[in-house]
Amino acid sequence: MLGCALEDYGVYWPLFVLIFHVISPIPHFIAKRATYDSDATSSACRELAYFFTTGIVVSAFGFPVILARVSVIKWGACGLVLAGNAVIFLTIQGFFLVFGRGDDFSWEQW
Repeated sequence: MLGCALEDYGVYWPLFVLIFHVISPIPHFIAKRATYDSDATSSACRELAYFFTTGIVVSAFGFPVILARVSVIKWGACGLVLAGNAVIFLTIQGFFLVFGRGDDFSWEQW
């Protein structure tokens, strides 16, 4: 958000990265719903979801770099957006590591 809000940068193109943040967990949700056998270590649906999620995350990091390369945004705004991407995607990954383990998780632990 700082890449857009600061007066020195003042261009709102980096906000389109929020679309990548919203759609990044969707392939995982679809694969989790479609995969019924939880005993299998891997399935084609789960692997395809990993592939799509990786593509979305790489696109989220590449989009601000392309915008900065063609001088639509400044490199400082690009750096702020890349730092924000790292924080957001690590938070999403942490959420899935803590809450996505399976049925043995209990809400009473919190």
